[in-house]
Amino acid sequence: MIETQYSHAWNLSSEEAVQLQHRLKSNIITIDQLGEVRSVAGVDVGFEDGGNTTRAAVAVLSFPDLRLVERSVARRPTSFPYVPGLLSFREVPAVLDALEKLRTLPDLLLCDGQGTAHPRRFGIACHLGLLINLPAIGVGKSLLVGKYEEVLDTKGAWQPLTHRGETIGAVLRTRPGTKPLYISPGHRISLATAIDFVLRCTTRYRLPETTRFAHKLASETPAAQIDAMLADKERNLETEEQVKQGQLDLSI
Repeated sequence: MIETQYSHAWNLSSEEAVQLQHRLKSNIITIDQLGEVRSVAGVDVGFEDGGNTTRAAVAVLSFPDLRLVERSVARRPTSFPYVPGLLSFREVPAVLDALEKLRTLPDLLLCDGQGTAHPRRFGIACHLGLLINLPAIGVGKSLLVGKYEEVLDTKGAWQPLTHRGETIGAVLRTRPGTKPLYISPGHRISLATAIDFVLRCTTRYRLPETTRFAHKLASETPAAQIDAMLADKERNLETEEQVKQGQLDLSI
């Protein structure tokens, strides 16, 4: 079971959610507090049924060789409206469900979305990282807030992302000829280290392998295929439990 460092109600109004972000942001740590990183996970969220069902996906990869070792998908009814800057209140409950299904929590999360590159410095990577006390990075595909100078068209080139005189993230080129990504600390990691990990998780695509795998599960995989995957996983868990209890002998 996931151990949460902080907990709060989710049935909030938009005004209450903003107030909560202001209260929690002071707990975000933007210096490195990582142990040895042997596994990294991508986190992404999609929607089914015209937005009425939230589908969260987590893809766990070994590090540094980036082999897919585990994946998890969870669904739940969407209970918070679409409000820019408050997407974590719409998405995190389902993400927590998906993380709960993992055999072992990863050492580092790469979240599709923002960390400190957020109007209140509390995007989904901050929210999720703080709740479960895991190092987390925001990997945004689009700009939410801030300004920056032009980034050279070379992999690894980046420019500071600033807002109101504060550096809130980095605009990072992960592949020449494509749009940059918006990288920011989520929790327990510095900006420099966040950039380094994103680059080390990126191969020949614009997205790092972590969030690329998670995005496929969250948004591109047909619902029927997800149904089959979840059913297979449930059957496997039942078999493992029967073996543990001595109800099933798989030896030959």
